[in-house]
Amino acid sequence: MAGRISRRCDVDPFIVMDVMRAAVARERLGGDVIHLEAGQPATPAPRAVREAASRALLGDTVGYTEALGIRPLREAIAAHHLRTAGVHVDPDRVAVTTGSSTGFILSFLAAFDVGDRVAMASPGYPAYRNILRAFGVEPVLLPTGPAERFQPTVALLDQVQGPLHGLIVASPSNPTGTMVDAEGLGALAAWCRARDVRLISDEIYHGITYGRDAASALAVDPDAVVLCSFSKYFSMTGWRIGWMVLPDDLVRPVERLAQNFFISPPTLSQLGAVHAFDGDDELRGHVARYAANRALLLERLPALGITRFAPPDGAFYLYADVRHLTDDSPAFCAQLLADTGVAITPGVDFDPVDGRHTVRISFAGSRDALDEGLRRLGAWLERGGGRSGDGHDR
Repeated sequence: MAGRISRRCDVDPFIVMDVMRAAVARERLGGDVIHLEAGQPATPAPRAVREAASRALLGDTVGYTEALGIRPLREAIAAHHLRTAGVHVDPDRVAVTTGSSTGFILSFLAAFDVGDRVAMASPGYPAYRNILRAFGVEPVLLPTGPAERFQPTVALLDQVQGPLHGLIVASPSNPTGTMVDAEGLGALAAWCRARDVRLISDEIYHGITYGRDAASALAVDPDAVVLCSFSKYFSMTGWRIGWMVLPDDLVRPVERLAQNFFISPPTLSQLGAVHAFDGDDELRGHVARYAANRALLLERLPALGITRFAPPDGAFYLYADVRHLTDDSPAFCAQLLADTGVAITPGVDFDPVDGRHTVRISFAGSRDALDEGLRRLGAWLERGGGRSGDGHDR
């Protein structure tokens, strides 16, 4: 007999993970896969991180830590913000988390109550809206396009009917890679302050930018909640380690939640992450590779007839409108994987309203993989692949 299932589980799947599962299933059966679906660097953690973790594994008990993380890591993170953004951060305001995903859980629970409403750009990272819905908080999607660089604006916020209690900004964003400049971020922060709206800034892709640095919300609003991660710039996805910078009023609430939910972040990952900031040359080399991959996409996609996209300012994604090919992006991506082994993500993951004619391509991997993926995609399109649906220009 089936048991009771909480209504909190009734959220959309994180579709990129479903695509990854399908890709891994193909690999298990002997098929090859070009992984352009997930935002996962092909490079390992910095050498200094791996060496520190190895030493700790052999000589440390690797027990629990404080719920908000070990002091040396919190101090290193504070120094990182001063060095990269010119912002002084008290280490007591830093909370180390099990990846940025735990940061979303803790910050959303600490800042919002059931029935609150939180705005965010659409297309946007699906876990924002799915976690909020699981907590009984209403996501308010702000429809954005190339005119807004796929980012929230004061004009869009002014059009929202009803109260707002929070705003999530991601710059660089997932899936589009676009950024909000310092002036725009300051305008959003001022709008939030005037209305007692909690500003949450997802800055996990800081460090991966092309041509200009990303602005931090801490530079325009010291009371913003800032979420960061070692996963992307530092190539530490599987280490599951990230951090938050919290305003004073949320430090103790987040600590109480963290104590009860998670006890502490992974100790071995913390001991390694203390040294993540030592590998700047290595990490800048990764960004140079992403930049070369970005250039390859910008050159090759138009030749394949895919021309509707905003060139990414940062991160390692390109979000493309393929409505001339399909109005069913999940079927399009599934057929592409089945026919060619190329895995990309359907846009419905990021935009449940208009995502049926968009796709996201990750260029976090190697240049050879991207080059081969584009070759296979081009050959597939030449054969008429993906045109089984409506697939007409509108």
